Amino acid sequence: MGNSALKAHLETAQKTGVFQLTGKGLTEFPEDLQKLTSNLRTIDLSNNKIELLPPLIGKFPFLKSLVLNNNKLTALPEELCKLKKLETLHLNGNHLRQLPAAFGQLSALKTLSLSGNQLRTVPTQLCGLRHLDVVDLSKNQIQNVPDTVGELQAIELNLNQNQISQISVQISHCPRLKVLRLEENCLELSMLPQSILSDSQISLLAVEGNLFEIKKLRELEGYDKYMERFTATKKKFA
Repeated sequence: MGNSALKAHLETAQKTGVFQLTGKGLTEFPEDLQKLTSNLRTIDLSNNKIELLPPLIGKFPFLKSLVLNNNKLTALPEELCKLKKLETLHLNGNHLRQLPAAFGQLSALKTLSLSGNQLRTVPTQLCGLRHLDVVDLSKNQIQNVPDTVGELQAIELNLNQNQISQISVQISHCPRLKVLRLEENCLELSMLPQSILSDSQISLLAVEGNLFEIKKLRELEGYDKYMERFTATKKKFA
């Protein structure tokens, strides 16, 4: 991609606040974006070959949406955590194994998508985020869901297509969790905390494709309580 093309994109971004450059084979984050630190609300660099996010990513005080799906990122810089206005972060299809220690400082974050990375656990940093609505951790290598998950504020948690065989009973204490997706994992029925059914806010539990038959779920204590929530929610959206 030539400089003139990049220049045109930069000029558009200056007017619109949106910089979108996808599928162009970029190997690095465009340094020229630092000329627009006060303009940009959205950066979308999906489907490129970016391996590193430079520290300058922390210099966009008004950035609301950062989309870097299908790149080659193996780590994220701590500077990313300075984006106080960031509401949407999409990092699907990278090679991330963990999140920066200060990730909990992204206080405005509502949607976090990390599908198709190499995470081995549910990052504890997510528990400090008060406005989180949707967390997608599907298609990672997560094997268990730790006790800290009870502090997660998300409304929807997607853990489909991992290797989960254990889930902390604390998940039933999540104050806002309504949708829990656990399809295609390694769960035995005995490892599914019954309190998810009997004593949680969860009104949609998706557990197809585990090591038990779905109809066995109906025999668990608390299933009728879960169905009441499920039906009430369905009526609300009908």
